[in-house]
Amino acid sequence: MTSIELTGVHVDLPVFTSRSRGLLNSVFRYAQRERSRVESVGMFSYQVHALRGIDLRVNDGDRLGLVGRNGAGKTTLLRVLSGAYEPTQGAISIDGAVSSLTDLTLGMDLDANGYENIAMRAIHLRKSRVEAQALIRDVEAFTELGDYLHLPVRTYSSGMLLRLAFAISTAVAPEILLMDEMIGAGDAQFMGKAKIRIEALMAKVKILVLASHNDSIIRTFCNRAVCLGEGRVLFDGEVEPCLAYYGNYSARNAA
Repeated sequence: MTSIELTGVHVDLPVFTSRSRGLLNSVFRYAQRERSRVESVGMFSYQVHALRGIDLRVNDGDRLGLVGRNGAGKTTLLRVLSGAYEPTQGAISIDGAVSSLTDLTLGMDLDANGYENIAMRAIHLRKSRVEAQALIRDVEAFTELGDYLHLPVRTYSSGMLLRLAFAISTAVAPEILLMDEMIGAGDAQFMGKAKIRIEALMAKVKILVLASHNDSIIRTFCNRAVCLGEGRVLFDGEVEPCLAYYGNYSARNAA
């Protein structure tokens, strides 16, 4: 059974700077109540308590929305789930294959060509030769890059690179899909195709974890929501009560 379980998870991120703590806090744009999350651990080094004591269980069929202000811990939590960050304390258990759309170009070789990047993705996913060929055809059709797929990826424009990275990342439905906001770059034609593709992908996965500042997106795609604040879980439950809680929380804690 596909599942995610976090028990007492803490994440502390080191920050090294020759600037003052006051400037560091202003850069992070923390409200006064959140500045305790920045701790001095040396003359020019600090650590940010990005997540503090996260207990969370996500089950097969859950479409979990993450809501919270900037700096609340949403992206850090997604990076923990993707394996990019190791917890400083606590335990995490994930049963199921995870795919993250938080950084589309992560793992791509910019010196390799488009076809080689598709092949590397197929190898990573342990696809058979027949399945790999299907993956290539799918990416070819979606990106419409044609002969550019024979060229090194470093020669692509930013839009071409986005199309290839997005197509590769969404070519196979994982069991667990992580997303930090919806895809928000590219021309109108690409955005239309991307929206259809990503909605089809979300319908296939067993667990979706989606961070967004857009209440409409959370309502559309999620059946459960978690409100994060100051690196902690403040509310975990149905979508509408969670959004109401977050609205009240934001009003009470307006900087």
